[in-house]
Amino acid sequence: MATSNVAWCRWLAAALFCAQAFIAFPLLAANAYLLRPDRVWDGNDDGAHAGWVVLVRDGAIASVGPANAVDAEDATRIDLPGATLVPGLIDLHSHLFLHPYNETTWNDQVLKEPEAYRTLEAAQHARDTLLAGFTTLRDLGTEGAGYADVSVKRAIEDGLIPGPRLFVATRAIVATASYGPGPRGFRPDIELPSGAQEVSGIDDVLAAVREQAGHGADWIKVYADYRVGADGSAQPTFTSAELKALVEAAHLSGRPVAAHSATDAGMRMAIDAGVDSIEHGYGGSEATFKRMRERGVAYLPTLTAVESTEQYFNHYVPGAAPTPKMREAEQGFRNARAAGVTIGCGSDVGVFRHGDNWREPAWLVRLGMRPVEALRACTSVAAKILRQQDRLGRIAPGLRADMAAFQGDPTTDIQALRHPVFVMKEGVVYRQP
Repeated sequence: MATSNVAWCRWLAAALFCAQAFIAFPLLAANAYLLRPDRVWDGNDDGAHAGWVVLVRDGAIASVGPANAVDAEDATRIDLPGATLVPGLIDLHSHLFLHPYNETTWNDQVLKEPEAYRTLEAAQHARDTLLAGFTTLRDLGTEGAGYADVSVKRAIEDGLIPGPRLFVATRAIVATASYGPGPRGFRPDIELPSGAQEVSGIDDVLAAVREQAGHGADWIKVYADYRVGADGSAQPTFTSAELKALVEAAHLSGRPVAAHSATDAGMRMAIDAGVDSIEHGYGGSEATFKRMRERGVAYLPTLTAVESTEQYFNHYVPGAAPTPKMREAEQGFRNARAAGVTIGCGSDVGVFRHGDNWREPAWLVRLGMRPVEALRACTSVAAKILRQQDRLGRIAPGLRADMAAFQGDPTTDIQALRHPVFVMKEGVVYRQP
């Protein structure tokens, strides 16, 4: 009995320790804070401002400017020595319901991991993302987990779990038999779950848009091309009429449309249909990106996803010469830059580890952006793409108090984003030194 009691006590102590590791934040929740970093970058200017402070009241930014110009006698002071305070970062292409493919393949995640388990994983991924300084995500599909993203979003908003603001796309829409798992490579008499909602024809397309909107989608995501060619190559999957019907239905409901497209032909069809953003765009020509700019279509390059899959499946080693797929993605990015397309930060995180979202702005800098441009892509530019520029993406009076601080100065060294020391969302502190 004594041995049993000792074992029980040890088990209980371990359980309590584990529980403490996952205690729901926030760390602090006061009515007013005065944030005192070494520097403040407001989301617009070309550099950070030394000696500035930010006053937060009731979840909103009340004042920002030189310390001697901000009256905050009643506020709780938080000193952030050596750090730069920036607007909360935004990743416009995430998958909270996925985890790295070198841990578990995409097929096995969709086929073998129960939805309840994947939802718990998504909650952990949301926490990791927030603590990395990314306070907003556009999550572009649950990859076979149905409408569970709507519940994760609700749990975050209700304070049950810590996580970023979510703008969700629920199931996403694909052409029949064009997406995984299978059907190619599986016996034809097996009924497989799908990673997205499959449709054929305008009636199906309209029904899917309305169903996903009715279940809580903020954006509608469509796969304008995929690997459906006879040789496994990526080809357009929908007709022009189907794409136009999808976009019209989404826009009538007030929802923007994000289009997965890696081919020039798929991109052109999606752009002509009126989508609001192109995801990936690796094969986009100069002419196609020019058409995007003319029509105000935003571009999310997802460069880190290419690097990651090349590491997993094609033996790429970071620092080595880029693979052909990486060179294609880099050329697409350069074509977009040359055409003057609006480029936001969209990483496709989930393909790689949640919380490592900083890798995408690092890639933007590696391929030619100045650090401050990459930061804009993750803040003020991203907020405009989300239609949230009046609430998020800048440190300015009246906007919501979503901010993060990083050791060093990411406006001059983007690698500083690897070192978050402070995170606030809606005026609530989730991380501090």
